[in-house]
Amino acid sequence: MFDIQTIQTNSENPTFLAILISVLLAIVLSSLIVITYDFTTKSLERNHHFLQSLAMISILATMVMQAVGDSLARGLGMLGALAVIRFRTTLRDPRNMTFMFASLAVGISCGAFGFTIATVGTLAFCFMAVILRFSPFGKYETLTGELKVTAFLGDSVTEKVENIVKEYTQGCVLTEYRTRDRTVTLETEYNEHGKKVVTASEEQRLRELNYDINLKRGVDDRLLIDHLNKETFVKEVRLRFTRRDKEL
Repeated sequence: MFDIQTIQTNSENPTFLAILISVLLAIVLSSLIVITYDFTTKSLERNHHFLQSLAMISILATMVMQAVGDSLARGLGMLGALAVIRFRTTLRDPRNMTFMFASLAVGISCGAFGFTIATVGTLAFCFMAVILRFSPFGKYETLTGELKVTAFLGDSVTEKVENIVKEYTQGCVLTEYRTRDRTVTLETEYNEHGKKVVTASEEQRLRELNYDINLKRGVDDRLLIDHLNKETFVKEVRLRFTRRDKEL
């Protein structure tokens, strides 16, 4: 592996060649991280700004590390300057945060002239990402949705609904339920002023059940809906899919 000590003797005043090699290596390794992220990510949508940030943030980290060097005063000044900037971008996916941190680690290692650490660490990180992509942790094909069932209140109505749902899903979680009374109009007539008046009504007690479900592979969602609608204790069924996770 190339030894930076042959061209670099003072970390506070690095030579032009040392700076150039550090930046170029940061660009190469961060580009490898970007390619790995794009290859191993299953999401159908690609945030191109995030991919660009992965490639560029390592260069910034390299610049910061070389500017600070071994100077404590520079380090404290850099912390004060960065404290003024408030980063409001939220990475909701922990995996995205991991790749961002990997790109930062590459820049920090290159800026500290740890070329061997940066190269070996990046290769190991990308290799692990590819392995996980094709491992059982990365292979799945499910259809995730929100199921809302409105049923007439009776004996074990929740258990009956869940037994039907479990036939078509590989996982279901009851997220919310509530019981409410509902007045149903049975008969109406018009009075002498032409106004509609309810002459007969009925009180119904309903239970609303909300589930997060994952359909079994190859199962049509219409089968689940039709099965629920055939039950006499079910009044209404609503199913909305929120995300499709698919191996690409």
